Amino acid sequence: MTEKETQRATLTHINESGQANMVDVSNKQVTYRQACATGYVAMKADTLKMIANAEHAKGDVFSVARIAGIQGAKKCADLIPLCHPLMLSKVQVDFAIDEVNNRVLITSVCKLSGQTGVEMEALTAVSVAALTLFDMCKAVDPNMVIGEIKVMNKQGGKSADWQHGDE
Repeated sequence: MTEKETQRATLTHINESGQANMVDVSNKQVTYRQACATGYVAMKADTLKMIANAEHAKGDVFSVARIAGIQGAKKCADLIPLCHPLMLSKVQVDFAIDEVNNRVLITSVCKLSGQTGVEMEALTAVSVAALTLFDMCKAVDPNMVIGEIKVMNKQGGKSADWQHGDE
């Protein structure tokens, strides 16, 4: 097998001809699936304090970013071309203040019973929540940084459960 053929065999969104391909999951069993993703928005200490104390002129930044993150997970298939539309049973978006590093930590958990995983939905929830937080605060702190968005773990499906850092 050539190197190109080996890559195509492992990249499920590319068919034998090298073209984009939506994976056929119709023969997969419906199983419980869950994914957790994290990320952060780093900012000035004053900005973090303003958000933490709910003193932002635009209102409750966390409530708006939470709703945006949930909506982002629900719209994932509209944003990522080859993602399957999923019937999510739970999307949770949480925030934690990290005063030591002047950042807001964002965590999302997505759940469903279905034929494909929810990693992309969890990543999208964190990404959209971070973008919303940035958008609401950019007037007072345009140098914020969004970082380290990653899947922390996944459960369910035919492959074994997985955690970030596993080989």
